[in-house]
Amino acid sequence: MQRWRGLEDIPQDWGRSVVTIGSYDGVHRGHQLIIGRAVTRARELGVPAVVVTFDPHPSEVVRPGSHPPLLAPHHRRAELMEGLGVDALLILPFTAEFSQLSPADFIVKVLVDKLHARAVIEGPNFRFGHRAAGDVDFLRELGTTYDYDVEVIDLVVRGTAGGGEAFSSTLARRLVAAGDMAGAAEILGRPHRVEGVVVRGAQRGRELGYPTANVETLPHTAVPADGVYAGWLTANGERMPAAISVGTNPQFDGTERTVEAYAIDRVGLDLYGLHVTVDFLAYVRGMAKFESLEGLLEAIADDVKQARALTEAHDAATAG
Repeated sequence: MQRWRGLEDIPQDWGRSVVTIGSYDGVHRGHQLIIGRAVTRARELGVPAVVVTFDPHPSEVVRPGSHPPLLAPHHRRAELMEGLGVDALLILPFTAEFSQLSPADFIVKVLVDKLHARAVIEGPNFRFGHRAAGDVDFLRELGTTYDYDVEVIDLVVRGTAGGGEAFSSTLARRLVAAGDMAGAAEILGRPHRVEGVVVRGAQRGRELGYPTANVETLPHTAVPADGVYAGWLTANGERMPAAISVGTNPQFDGTERTVEAYAIDRVGLDLYGLHVTVDFLAYVRGMAKFESLEGLLEAIADDVKQARALTEAHDAATAG
């Protein structure tokens, strides 16, 4: 998959293409429907499929300080898109100047002059241009002038995780924030992931016999609610079942919110300085302050037991 940052990176001899545009945070199952249709349409027409997205998130430019928690960083989104068959990813730097483009100018500068769109695939709520004044009807209207088709994909509504809501990044963020990892996975199509570099913490886990990787998460990451979770820690390409703690460590009167993962049954791991990923499978319990160290150790032992059982059951089910 080709990756371009800015319109100037697009090859001058780029021909016709099928395009879809959006923030695509998380590349959740609704996004997968749209992107998948764009890829299918591109194959039908014999042209490349291109995804156009933005950095930073438009809200941070239009309303500074309102950046939403991110479900996936750009490199992770790119991996997921490539897995869906996308041929090229265009990341447009979203600046104050860019935000002033009218919907018509956006269509001409991006879709017509640079990507030579043959077809554009979007969801029903797609908005673009200055003050989000453009919509799919306007996109379709100008398609008759600039020789591209527009196809709108209705997003499937799920009845379990979202109570009847359509797939959306907003819904996925809400489920993550509530610690509902099963619901989030239903929307995302996979367990929610956070990632970052392992840094040195207070090392209390090591003293207690459960050394944890203290993960310094990337900026604006959607971190689950405080609590203990079952999931996986991946480092150096190795995926390890883990018990994961999110919170301020109330047992020791902590104030800084952290994500710490204990790789179950692994001894002697040295992960400091490594970039790792943490995938959340299931909520185990809330954060608590115990009356004694013995009580804390009993709870941790039970957390690890539950995390081991949950990850083993998940792996067995998916392998089958």
